[in-house]
Amino acid sequence: MPFITTPDRVAMAMLEIAKVGPNDRVVDLGSGDGRIVILAAKQFGARGLGVEIVPELVQRSRANAKTVGVQDRVEFREQDLFKTDLSAATVITMYLLPDVNLQLRPLLLSLEPGTRIVSHDWDMGDWPPERTLIIPVPDKAVGLDKFSRVHLWVVPARVHGLWCGQGRVRGGALRIAQDFQRFTARLGGVPEIEGFQGRIDASLLQASSAGGGEIQFELRADRLVVQQAAGSLAALDNVAFVRSRLPACERRP
Repeated sequence: MPFITTPDRVAMAMLEIAKVGPNDRVVDLGSGDGRIVILAAKQFGARGLGVEIVPELVQRSRANAKTVGVQDRVEFREQDLFKTDLSAATVITMYLLPDVNLQLRPLLLSLEPGTRIVSHDWDMGDWPPERTLIIPVPDKAVGLDKFSRVHLWVVPARVHGLWCGQGRVRGGALRIAQDFQRFTARLGGVPEIEGFQGRIDASLLQASSAGGGEIQFELRADRLVVQQAAGSLAALDNVAFVRSRLPACERRP
């Protein structure tokens, strides 16, 4: 991948859309001269890691960090981005090519729910972003457009599959079909509960049914806990479901 500088206004927009703060660890994949990681430390108080495969750019990044006095809050590694441990990141930024984004996508989706991903210009295929900003860049050197797109994704909890009801819905089989941050669900074994659909925001699931029911779950380890339910879904209030590794749930006695 060629080194193409991210304009300063775009770098700022990338960090702002992710709501970077002092408690964040920002990892920039393909960090170039280090400007995004350095800006995250200097302007937002975050800690950061820049991953870059070109030795000269890594050295330049370290020198730039020292110049602005943030060398104790940032690190730059000469490393293959595909071999980088991203598990400690709360925000990941990148300006990579579309096919590289798609190669990275499975790894990004496996990260902790709530991890924010920000990409300059290129998307993630059929994984729709939560937000997209258009930033005017009159002097943009690449392409015909004189603007940049900044895309934000939030890693959703992984809830696809079978969940078995506990308590008063013991034996109920909640089957969830997940499509990135969207999902549909149906509870078998409890005929009075209709199906519902909604979206996933980090570890929270919010959904509604065609009959006017509303429900909110929270994923806690391998348990989906209903925080509130109303309308046609009210019978599920304060119940929980456990992720099943089996093809069916235990029937109610």
